Amino acid sequence: MVDVFEEVDEQIRSDHYQNLALRYLPWVGGALVIALVAALGVWGFTRYQLTNAQKASEAYAQGLDDLSRNDADHAFTAFGVAAKSPSAAYRSLALMEQGGIRLNQQRVAEAVKLFDAAADADKAPVLADAARLKSAFAVLDTASYADIEARLKPLTDSKRPYAPMAREALAIAKLRVGRANEARSDFVVLSLMADAPDDVRERAKFAMTMIDSGGLAGLPALVKAAQALPPAPPASVGAPGAAGPDSETSQAGAAQ
Repeated sequence: MVDVFEEVDEQIRSDHYQNLALRYLPWVGGALVIALVAALGVWGFTRYQLTNAQKASEAYAQGLDDLSRNDADHAFTAFGVAAKSPSAAYRSLALMEQGGIRLNQQRVAEAVKLFDAAADADKAPVLADAARLKSAFAVLDTASYADIEARLKPLTDSKRPYAPMAREALAIAKLRVGRANEARSDFVVLSLMADAPDDVRERAKFAMTMIDSGGLAGLPALVKAAQALPPAPPASVGAPGAAGPDSETSQAGAAQ
């Protein structure tokens, strides 16, 4: 009799497990399918990023090569391809290069728009601030002081990467509107700043001499020299896992 009960009990448990399996198997199968789709999606998106970053890298390199051959039109087109990259850094770098080309062509309004777009393309200060500074330099001798100050003042913070250059540009803007005493004070500070580039300190000393002599004839030359920004650092800018800036060591010409 005991054997009969055990057999019945075993049969009941078997039926119970079968029912559970039938009830939850579709859910388990669905979860596995979802996990597989998610994994394939991540793989596909990563592959997409790498492919597009490679295209951007090639287009950017082509643009630099065209520039080295003084072929500005083809360079502008090549940089336009790089500017459509998913990589924020490549977009910013390429837009800055396009802005530099337009600036050299005396198409200042277009250059400013491109520099402003480059600043919005990548939030990393090393690129965004370089683009903002270029935009300010492009209108340094034409825009109102209020406009120049609005563009440059945030960049003069000591924690920003191009603070000395922004201070210099703002001092030059003050000179242009006749605020020579304020400008001279700024140049004194620049000439003593340990973290200011050597050329910035030298220009500051030249500006102080120019102000003290009572002549501003050298102002255009000072503005032109100030506009010659150094290239943005090539490291830590670009597309994840790509051979382009963010993980590459190529020299990216961020400055024209």
